[in-house]
Amino acid sequence: MKKAQQGFTLIELMIVVAIVGILAAIALPAYQDYITRSKVTELVVQADGCKTAVAEAYSATGTLPTDTSAAGCTSQNAQYVASLSVANGIITVVGTSAIPTGTNIILTPVASSTDQPLVWTCTTTGTKKYVPANCRGG
Repeated sequence: MKKAQQGFTLIELMIVVAIVGILAAIALPAYQDYITRSKVTELVVQADGCKTAVAEAYSATGTLPTDTSAAGCTSQNAQYVASLSVANGIITVVGTSAIPTGTNIILTPVASSTDQPLVWTCTTTGTKKYVPANCRGG
């Protein structure tokens, strides 16, 4: 009787190592993009909190707030937010150095009348692939 094969050949092991290497080469950049997108999401969350404050100030006074304190916004302690500011109702959230350079979220309100809610447009100054789809602007 012939003895059964015990283990793998060198060629089989090399093929498995090559396949694992190819999968890692594809998965690692996708994972890094995912991590960066999650950091940018923190900017969006901070902007959304301030968006509510600006809308309430507009509803109460009929005019857009001129600065951050008039809007009632506060820049809460956030790991990836360098600053949050409001100027004439426009909310700008600047990311820290942990986010790709120049990634800012800008929310601009459009007021049709005081009895209608504000309509918001979102833009960014950073790499568009890291921001939400509604902020990419085409």
